Amino acid sequence: MYLPRAADAGAFSLATYGIPMLVLATTGSAALTGLAFALEWIPRLTVVGYAGTLVDRHGPVRVFRLASTLRALVVFAAAVVLLARTGGTETTVMVLAAASGALSQFSYVAAETTGADASRQAGNRAYRVQSVLLGVDQTALLAGPALAGLLVQWTGSTGLLTTCAAFSLMAAVLMPPRTAASDTAASASAEPVHARGFRTGWTVLLERPALAWLVGGFVVSNLSLGLVQAATPVIVVQKLGHSTGSVGLIWSAAAVASLLAVAVCRGAISRWGLWPAGAVSATVAAGACLAVAQATTYSAYLVLVAVLMAGEGGLTVVLRTLRSQLIPARVFGATLALTILLLLAPFPLAGLLVAAIPPGQLSQALGVCAVVQALALAVTFARLRTLPGLRPAHPCHPSRTGEPPHAHTGTAEPARSQRASVRAETVHAR
Repeated sequence: MYLPRAADAGAFSLATYGIPMLVLATTGSAALTGLAFALEWIPRLTVVGYAGTLVDRHGPVRVFRLASTLRALVVFAAAVVLLARTGGTETTVMVLAAASGALSQFSYVAAETTGADASRQAGNRAYRVQSVLLGVDQTALLAGPALAGLLVQWTGSTGLLTTCAAFSLMAAVLMPPRTAASDTAASASAEPVHARGFRTGWTVLLERPALAWLVGGFVVSNLSLGLVQAATPVIVVQKLGHSTGSVGLIWSAAAVASLLAVAVCRGAISRWGLWPAGAVSATVAAGACLAVAQATTYSAYLVLVAVLMAGEGGLTVVLRTLRSQLIPARVFGATLALTILLLLAPFPLAGLLVAAIPPGQLSQALGVCAVVQALALAVTFARLRTLPGLRPAHPCHPSRTGEPPHAHTGTAEPARSQRASVRAETVHAR
């Protein structure tokens, strides 16, 4: 499972960060760069519900292999068209952004479901599975942007798209045809459920207010994060006067900061609980976003974006932990798809804002979004403080660890076993 996950994460990272750089390098237009960013995310929102339902019905392995193969074909075809230079460059890169975004969503939902199923089957060793998967994702986020920037700068569209197609094809080939996780998904989809697709996800979300509030706070926060991601190529290249390779360096530095923050947040959750770790991460993210809007040099921009992504990394650990605890296994794909839809909705809006706002006013727009983000996160964590899902943990009181009430069975277990179970679930979720 780890090898195809690594190849898919590499293709995902190259496409997500490399296509906007490619558009800017190919067209020189800030508006088209923002539009391409939006076109990457809009198809993801369109297909995410269908992706979750498809994974629940047919298993993650089949969906993963098909999506990865189609993405390799689409990206390679775009590389051939751009290399031929027969015209229609703008149309080609826009279609590429939309198609790769949609196919990446299918492979992402399938990969997440596979990882969650494998972790549940691992039992007390689940933390080993999740730690490897988290390391794979963070390594891709570390290497992908820097590699994309260098490929665009030195090889143009051919090198970037060929490499992305190769990673996609490797992911499809390396995924084994049958795994225990795929059997789990198939059996889960055969069970009767009260609703399908988004109705199932909404039911789960509404029954778990802690998860609902956290997702709501993330939705508002992601508008600022999306604006930073969409505007960074324009700000770095046109305002700060650096190359596309420098853009990739920013996101690689941000990935390092995020990886360190995940490790710190892991220990903080074990010692103090979900709420304190999430509140501190939210404070760091909101403060850094406010500072990014005021950055005037490349070095300051790089450092502040890294701090921003560190805060976002801590928040993501909290979200993944709570999501893994609260979502039932048999409808994990559908509910995950709904949360993904909600969390990704601000990203195409951010791309449209970059396309519509003059480049000289992007910093002011980012400042406004940062203020809204700070207010939203403050309200979210003030509300979460009263909910049981994020109460601080205490080593002598297992009931305060944040474990959801429905996770308990009718049989009482010894305190030591209960604490061990809670710790294993928390590590598994991370």
